[in-house]
Amino acid sequence: MAVSTIYALSSTSSISTPPKPHSPFSQKHILLFTTTTKKPLSSRRSALISCSAEDKTVVISLAADSGCGKSTFMRRLTSVFGGAAEPPRGGNPDSNTLISDTTTVICLDDYHSLDRTGRKEKGVTALDPRANDFDLMYEQVKALKDGSAVDKPIYNHVSGLLDPPELIKPPKILVIEGLHPMYDERVRDLLDFSIYLDISNEVKFAWKIQRDMAERGHSLESIKASIEARKPDFDAYIDPQKQFADAVIEVLPTQLIPDDNEGKVLRVRLIMKEGVKFFNPVYLFDEGSTISWIPCGRKLTCSYPGIKFSYGPDTYYGHEVSVLEMDGQFDRLDELIYVESHLSNLSTKFYGEVTQQMLKHSDFPGSNNGTGLFQTIVGLKIRDLFEQIVASRAAAPLEAAKV
Repeated sequence: MAVSTIYALSSTSSISTPPKPHSPFSQKHILLFTTTTKKPLSSRRSALISCSAEDKTVVISLAADSGCGKSTFMRRLTSVFGGAAEPPRGGNPDSNTLISDTTTVICLDDYHSLDRTGRKEKGVTALDPRANDFDLMYEQVKALKDGSAVDKPIYNHVSGLLDPPELIKPPKILVIEGLHPMYDERVRDLLDFSIYLDISNEVKFAWKIQRDMAERGHSLESIKASIEARKPDFDAYIDPQKQFADAVIEVLPTQLIPDDNEGKVLRVRLIMKEGVKFFNPVYLFDEGSTISWIPCGRKLTCSYPGIKFSYGPDTYYGHEVSVLEMDGQFDRLDELIYVESHLSNLSTKFYGEVTQQMLKHSDFPGSNNGTGLFQTIVGLKIRDLFEQIVASRAAAPLEAAKV
């Protein structure tokens, strides 16, 4: 059987959509297509794996800036499907890939076309499209979706270098997470569902201080300088992607404490696009109504400043959406079942599954506020979406036979 091998020889990006700034140092991207009846011997091999229609890979994207909770979200998502997500066995210990029984998570940093030194020499950040290879990203995501294994590059976050590639086989669910999963129109067209984590500047600054000062030993001045240096590119290339997302988790400072600037209490909004195939937005009490709910009392323990939920229809970048909001935090996660009982369209398998998932990962960041709650809910909705897609593909030949 013939096998097509696809790989890139250049290390710079070339994208056609959306428009990008002119790059004085970009080179033409080269793709080689060869046909052979022998087993490829190169380390850049690509294996052809035949799949039935119902087994075709479902592709999910998660976009966010660095340090905005993508890793935590991935752990919650893979947990919903069962099985621990781990790096490829026997491979590069610095691999960014996570593989579980059902899902494979690919970090799009692996498609950097410039290493850390190269970016400094060219004067670009990792957020700049010129520092990323969108052609290769598109070709490999498409190949995985179509059932072919790929030799995906590895960006080594420790050394800042581009390491030799690793073999990635097509999973049931492929999650591409990083800075640019919805930037290229060609990649967007491959997505079955997309999420954007939208962290406000105030909260992002507080989170980066906690991570980079406490865990990485960075100074406050260096953190501020890093944020300011990235902001123009973030505003130009990363933030606009949220208009394409099917669901947005927006994290803001609380409104329950006047003039709060500590960032410890959060207001989180789950913005869900209407009309997305296989996805029905979650609602509170009465679908389509505008509701404000303060559940604190004998059934829900919560200390100052309390908890407030709201829900209602809205518009977002010209799209009709439903918005579920939580301001405040829980004192006892086991009491979340009271809130869960008032939410509908959760796509749970049994009563209390959201609460169970939250308790299971109570040590994860955001487990006592809306970030953890809404990440868990979106994970359950993705599981339901996946099952509906698989069911529809299995039913398609039967429906065609009736015609």
